[in-house]
Amino acid sequence: MKIAIGNDHAGTEYKKSVLKMLENEGYEVINYGTDSNESVDYPDFVHPVAASVSTQKVDFGIIICGSGNGANMTANKHAGVRSALCWNKEIVALARQHNNANILSIPARYTALEQVKEMVKVFLETPFDGGRHEKRVCKIDI
Repeated sequence: MKIAIGNDHAGTEYKKSVLKMLENEGYEVINYGTDSNESVDYPDFVHPVAASVSTQKVDFGIIICGSGNGANMTANKHAGVRSALCWNKEIVALARQHNNANILSIPARYTALEQVKEMVKVFLETPFDGGRHEKRVCKIDI
């Protein structure tokens, strides 16, 4: 499975840890994020992740910024992207099961690192339920 990951300065340390975890578990990861803690503009790092998901270059995306909001809004501008801002593993599971989320947006300033690692695992391991949710998901794109 191929995953794109991107982050701004607020998500650098979390990205590094998640990236290492994913590579240790055998995932192929494309790192579009900054590796610095110096202030940067999150869209510059989120657009490449969302474009990779939109064009199916990767299976899933993970984006990390301070609140997760700006990154999430940016990602959802891309066709076919269903980015979900999540702050616990229960919300992550529902985003995958009911909404077929293909990008996980993480609020680094409001989550603990171990919590984030659990969220990423749930995101990648939880299948879309389909069924009654399928027709709703099909109505998301314009």
